Amino acid sequence: MKRRDFAKKATLSTFATLIGAEVVFGSNLLDGYTPLALQDPDPFKLFNKNKEMVVLNDKPWNIEAQAHLLDDKVTPNSCMFIRNNGLVPEDIDAKKWTLTIDGESVVKQKTYTLAELQSKFKQYTYQLTLECGGNGRSEFNPPAKGNQWTVGAVHCANWTGVRLRDVLEDAGIKSNAVYIGFHAVDVHLSRDPEKEPISRGCPMPKALQDETILAFKMNGEAIPLAHGYPLRLIAGGWPASVSGKWINRISIRNKVHDGTKMTGDAYRVPCEPVAPGEKVKEEDMCIIESMPVKSLITYPKSGAIIKDGKSLNIRGHAWAGELEVAKMEYSIDFGSTWNVCPIEKPSNRLAWQHFSATVNFPKKGYYEVWARATDTQGIAQPMLLPGWNPKGYLNNACHRIAVKVS
Repeated sequence: MKRRDFAKKATLSTFATLIGAEVVFGSNLLDGYTPLALQDPDPFKLFNKNKEMVVLNDKPWNIEAQAHLLDDKVTPNSCMFIRNNGLVPEDIDAKKWTLTIDGESVVKQKTYTLAELQSKFKQYTYQLTLECGGNGRSEFNPPAKGNQWTVGAVHCANWTGVRLRDVLEDAGIKSNAVYIGFHAVDVHLSRDPEKEPISRGCPMPKALQDETILAFKMNGEAIPLAHGYPLRLIAGGWPASVSGKWINRISIRNKVHDGTKMTGDAYRVPCEPVAPGEKVKEEDMCIIESMPVKSLITYPKSGAIIKDGKSLNIRGHAWAGELEVAKMEYSIDFGSTWNVCPIEKPSNRLAWQHFSATVNFPKKGYYEVWARATDTQGIAQPMLLPGWNPKGYLNNACHRIAVKVS
């Protein structure tokens, strides 16, 4: 088959996937023509998202949930946030997909097809919490540049794949290995093929954890294109940027990975607390690793109205990066007093945990219900905005909802 014919067929296939229907008479399209259905795309149809999701950016696509959309114990695709750094890749052919393991600290460079990964290595399924490092950025003052995430850049889906450790060990890991770095096929916003939108990674101990996997299924089905089809790295409990999408190469490094968004202010916070707005030298910034303890009230929706004398059932999720949540509390008096409420154990390590409570109010009026989680090291969420940092990362302040008793 001529390359031009192949490219056109691949493009038609991509159009069909994005539109959700065959492009009848597609063979008549001129080279480079984009169907009208994709010229002004509806992101909710394009990505199969709930229409209450909030679009923060379309170049690249960044979409977040609202708290009440995250009420399911296992987050469905329709309510999962999308965080992209570049353009969603086109013309993906899973049958021809390969993953290469290379780098200074690999014993022998190896390349696997997707089918080989699926058949050669044992498969595992874990429910894993992924949260954007900038979730909650909109509250920082002075404001931090970037997508102004509120509370919805978090989800906890089931991921199925093979352990990264098994694949790395099959290629061989030299004793001087320090870090892994991923590479993917998403396209830089400039469309310059020499530039990577993002290329992050993690230290070897995180790469070798049981729950760090190369995933090819999300909630039992092939990963949707916007979430990394056909192969995605999943490293739960760490900033979701470590869980690279559309992975086709992983490098075993003999140094801290120096890919795009591994330097400067990207996914780094001051190693020591600083005053809001203070300039921080690059050498005084530390890479974010485990995410902090946090919780979210997912029911009811903020603004609930109940009748005097009635109690209110609340529920939500809590998570703590590499740790578990040991205690969950709520307050109805702006944090003056706290009430302990039940919290379930996680379905597996690095999955979020579910809490619920029945709340009673002393009289008519306006209230706020605040939620506070404490991790197994005794560290609790702050009631107000935590330490300011230049890029607005790691806001784990208590979530709150408004309630009126009438």
